[in-house]
Amino acid sequence: MGDHGAVAGKRGENRTVQNLVLSLGVTMVAAAGIYVFIPHDDSKDPIKTVNTRVEVDQVRRTAPYAVAAPEGLPREWRATSVSYRGRSDLGAVWHLGYLTPDKEYVGVEQSDTDRVRQYVADVTHKAKQRGGAVEVDGKKWNRYAGEKYNALVREEPGVTTVVTGTAPEQDLLRMVDALEMKKGQRPSFAPQGTESPSAKPAE
Repeated sequence: MGDHGAVAGKRGENRTVQNLVLSLGVTMVAAAGIYVFIPHDDSKDPIKTVNTRVEVDQVRRTAPYAVAAPEGLPREWRATSVSYRGRSDLGAVWHLGYLTPDKEYVGVEQSDTDRVRQYVADVTHKAKQRGGAVEVDGKKWNRYAGEKYNALVREEPGVTTVVTGTAPEQDLLRMVDALEMKKGQRPSFAPQGTESPSAKPAE
């Protein structure tokens, strides 16, 4: 009687395992069917881009220096990040990030800090200045090279501009060539009870 009970127990265990395996197989088949029949776009570009126009216009009205932003870059150059901090340990800092057509990174960085060496080291991942400089539109840019990023750096009174990234120097130069340094007018507010010069009476 004991033997019969043991055999019955083993059969029960085998059936349980078989049921689990069968259930798992059914689940996997169902999941595969859902994936096949639900529309999905494998060709969709996973890179998230941003529109920088509004931020550029706003920051140019508030930053204490002429803000750098590219104009006329090919459409294949995609903006992926933009930020501005009016106050930080390294001054008022402006950032734009782009991906080149070869999916290499190029960043535009600016600050009015007096700690120029620290700032350049931070945004270039500790790249070091190397011999020689390049001239673009009559302006001198110092070359930097590092294990992760290369960079072109221009120091001017009140602002340091850095073009840096994983892209080759020809792409960094292309970005430098496209940069426009502009400073917009701060918004003016008419005193209470007076009309703004640009306002027109309602007809």
